[in-house]
Formats: sequence, C-alpha cells, structure tokens
Amino acid sequence: MKPTEMKPTDTTKPEYFHKVVDCQWACPAHTDVPLYIRLIAQGRFSDAYMENRESNVFPGILGRVCDRPCEPACRRGRVEDKPVAICRLKRVAADHRDDITDRLPKAPARSNGKKVALIGAGCASLTVANDLRPLGYEVTIFEALDTTGGLMRTNIPKFRLPPEVLDEEIGYILDMGVALRLNHRIDSMRALLDGGEFDAVFVGTGAPRGKNLEIPGRYDSDRIHIGIDWLESVAFEHVGTIGERVLIIGVGNTAMDCCRTSLRLGARDVKVMARKPRGYFKASDWELEDAEEENVEIIVNHSPKAFVIEDGKLVGMRFELMEYRVDDRGRIDRGTVTGETTIPCDDVILAIGQDNAFPWIERDIGIEFDEWECPVVDETTMMCSREGVFFGGDSAFGPKNIIWAVAHGHEAAISIHRYCQAEDIADRLPVGINLSSQKMGMHEWSYSNDYDPAARRLMPHVDLRERFKKLDIEVELGFTVEQTIQEVERCLNCDIQTVFAAKLCIECDACIDICPVNCLTITHNGDEQDLRTRLSAPAENLEQALYVSADLPHTGRVMVKDEDLCVHCGLCAERCPTGAWDMQKSTVLIPYATDEAAESRRHRKAGTSAA
Repeated sequence: MKPTEMKPTDTTKPEYFHKVVDCQWACPAHTDVPLYIRLIAQGRFSDAYMENRESNVFPGILGRVCDRPCEPACRRGRVEDKPVAICRLKRVAADHRDDITDRLPKAPARSNGKKVALIGAGCASLTVANDLRPLGYEVTIFEALDTTGGLMRTNIPKFRLPPEVLDEEIGYILDMGVALRLNHRIDSMRALLDGGEFDAVFVGTGAPRGKNLEIPGRYDSDRIHIGIDWLESVAFEHVGTIGERVLIIGVGNTAMDCCRTSLRLGARDVKVMARKPRGYFKASDWELEDAEEENVEIIVNHSPKAFVIEDGKLVGMRFELMEYRVDDRGRIDRGTVTGETTIPCDDVILAIGQDNAFPWIERDIGIEFDEWECPVVDETTMMCSREGVFFGGDSAFGPKNIIWAVAHGHEAAISIHRYCQAEDIADRLPVGINLSSQKMGMHEWSYSNDYDPAARRLMPHVDLRERFKKLDIEVELGFTVEQTIQEVERCLNCDIQTVFAAKLCIECDACIDICPVNCLTITHNGDEQDLRTRLSAPAENLEQALYVSADLPHTGRVMVKDEDLCVHCGLCAERCPTGAWDMQKSTVLIPYATDEAAESRRHRKAGTSAA
C-alpha cells in the first residue's frame, strides 16, 4: 500500500456504523430509531415502546415534546424535503402499546446498602433513579414543589403534554420504591452533605431562573412577567386570565408556549417580538408553525428599548427597529438601529432565556463554579469538583432539552454506581457494536427495503375553534393507522448496513450497475481528497466517511462506497452473484449502569475463581 492510499475501513469500530445511522448518532441518548420504527411497521407497539424506553426513559412524553435533534439528521432529508416523522412515531408506540408494566425494570428485594440523594424531580433525576433502583440503591428525591416532573410539568402547557402522560411514565420509576419527599426544598448543600446520610448526591434542578430585561419601566407595572414563572403559575392555576393585547419578548420554545397559552387565557392579539431575523430564532420550526397556525404574529428586527407606563399602567413597549448584515458564512452582525416604534399592549411576557440558580450551594464546600455561576462539571462522568456530587440536565450545562437531560442521567448513574462501589468513575465500559445478517433467503430480507417517495404525513390537530375552550385540550391528535403505515415506510433503514467481503468480489460491476444513487465505485486507491473526486458521484459531504475495501483479489483495485448517498435499499446485495455484499443490522451497544454492575460482578467472580 502506498503511503498516500486510504487504508481499508475498519468497520469493527462502533462509531463507524453508528455515524452512518444519522438519526441515532444525533440523538443524545442514541435511541435505535430505525429499529423501533420497524417494530411499529410490524404492529409491535409494545416492543417499540420498550426499545425506546431503554434509552430515552420517557417515550410518551418525548413523543410529544422532544426537540427532535434526530430529524434534521435524518437521511430521508437528503432525497426529499422532509425527514421521517421520528418523534411522532415514538408517540404512536406509546399511545398504542399494551400494558407493559411486567416488562419494566424491577428493584431487588434487598438494598445494596448505598443511599443516593437526587435534588429535583425532573427528567434528569428521574433517569438516575430509573437506572439505580434496579441495582438496589436506596434513592431519595427531594422536590421543592408539591408534584413531580420539574419543568416538564410547570413549563410545558397541558395542551402539548397532558398530565396523565407525565404521571404514568414518572409513576413507572417511582413505583420501583423511590422515596419521594415533596415540598422539601434543599436550602443548604453543606447541610445535606454534612448530614452524612447519603453516599452520593445528584443535582437535577434544571435552569429555574428566567432572564430579566433591565430597561426603563421594568419595575413600574405588575403586568410584566418572567416567562417560566408565568407558565408555572398557569400550570398550578394561580393565574387564569391575561389582557387582550400581549407581547412575548423572545423567540425560543418557551416563548412559543407563552404565546399559545396566552390565547387560551383570553388574549385576542398576541405578538412575538424578535430582535433578529427569522433564520436566527431559537424556537423549533414546528413550534413556530403551530403558533402561527393559531394566528400569533411574529415580528422580526425589533429590539426592546423601554416599557411605556402611563398613570402607573402598562400601555405599550418601545422598540428600536434593527437592520442586519449577514456575511458569506451566515454570521450576523450586531445590527444597526434604523428607527423606533411603539406597540400597544396590556401584558408583556419575557421569554429571553433561562439561567441556572444555585443560591443554596455554598461557595466554600469544594464545588467550583465558572464565571457564569455554573458548576464546573466533567462532561463524561457528570461529577463536579467535589467528589460524590454529580450534576445533570440544565443544571449541569445550561438550558437544552429533555432528551439531553436523559442522556446526562444515564451517564451520571454509571458514575454514581462506580463511585459508590469505590471504582474509578472514568474507567467506563466502551460502546460496542453487533452485526447480524438480515438475509432470509437468496433475495429476501427481514425488513421492507422498497424506496417509497411518499411525502411526510401531516399531524392531525384539534379544530382551531375547539382548542381554545380549555387549557388542557391536547392539540395534536396523533397519527391515524393509515398515516402510521405510510410514515414508517419512509424510513430508509439506515441501521441495515451494506457489509462487503472483498475476497468474494469478482469485479463484475453488477452492484454498480444496479445502485440507484451511484454510491458505489470500483477504482484504484489514492488519497482521500483525490478519491472523492473519482467516484460515480463526487463525495462532497466531508462529514460522512467513505467506505474503502481491502484490495480486490483480481485487480488490486478497491470498492469505494459513499455512505452519504447510500439509501440502504439492498439492491447491491440482491444482485451480487457471489454474496460479497450482505445486508446486516448494526446494533450499537450503549452501556448503562446495569451493564457496568454486571461487568463488575463478572470481574469479581473471575478474581475469586482465580484465587
């Protein structure tokens, strides 16, 4: 092999095929998306739900409100406009499953003697409890409110996430024997640690402080609200009305919840005020679409300048009109003020971001904080600078979303287990990979591999005239059976890999001739930059690896596959006369706390046997 030639691709490394499954790679919890979609396609809703639950813990909740990092990564978006409706299919499995309580993890009859405190009853803490209780840990959750769910319950409106869905999936965890102390605010970390009751502490308190807007008039009216506090007041029915004209400042997902909630409390004219152009909004596209469907007006390039107060009453807001320049790389400048305008209103809701808030953590107990008053947390182990104290979710790295908090919870649970067992928390099990052939006959596969150009299904919604009658009318109705059948067929089965055996190839070009997307090429090896230009179709996406085979036995050339183009149709394997190509399911093995515990037991048993 010449020094400039590409080496044969090592597909035994877990990250190679994992990265090919773009949706699973993008999901923070690495849910096996194509697998659960196939299970839905087979009508195995309970199996699909349990496959989901292994990694994301809250399929019913996330099937409604996940921020969907998987969907922009979906390979379907490379062949047509819209990705597979991954999130909504997750809800299909949750809504149509049978009773799965006998399949849930169980706590052992006896405790292992270790006690763990979880502060906050949100998604991160609940994930830690889900992972540690089956190992015998005595888990206690401390929650300042009188109910569980954290920001999932207080900040996501009922018309998006029904309380019964929250209660059911949280109940699955609590029913394992988790001790729950509601109305129990932790006011001093020092006191909790000095008490000596717990072997480890996990902080999952979220980012509970909404950002303020310090401009003239801010404190001259009680009709100016902090978004997350206002949503919490609505959730607990402390607030039941609002003025007819409402301005929402900010364009994140919280702003979308605020504007849509305002309509349900009686607002007639709701405007969302954005400082920048639409391409720079933080809100998800679908959140913006839902708000605009409900006739919320989104106004861009308006920077807040002052609240207008007359005779002690809020009557409007003054804005600077902004103009921006965007460079060739999409970066936007600070903007130029081109004028001013005043917009009348009765209420203003500030939804411009959230911050961590740790007034209850003393600064002299060994927990280091950065310049933004966030704890310094190891991104792998989730432990802070004080041993035995772990963080996760928004409290660790600032506001993200539920699926990130779940991923943090899994990692923290591994660390807590290893810490409590006096093991090195950094010495963790690696991610693994399994490959299994999907061939059932000569040209028959165990999955549907037809490419169907059908467009993405549209989610049915409650009629506009009905959805504002009560706060808890869930707007999205879920896919019908017919929609589900069509949507699951849009998945390209990216986890079913084209696995190549160079020694069997006779270089007949059959696979190249039949490939519908020109992703295969037999050519002489070379350096990657050169090789990418000599393929059947130029490989321009540098983020996606090329597959390069070992030298082919007859000519010494190599088989090259552009993973970016492949639609996993399996036609190459069907056409190959020697079986050099095979379609194999790649299963990424993500370690959880139970796997770490099993590995520790195996080592201890092996050590005892050797002795």
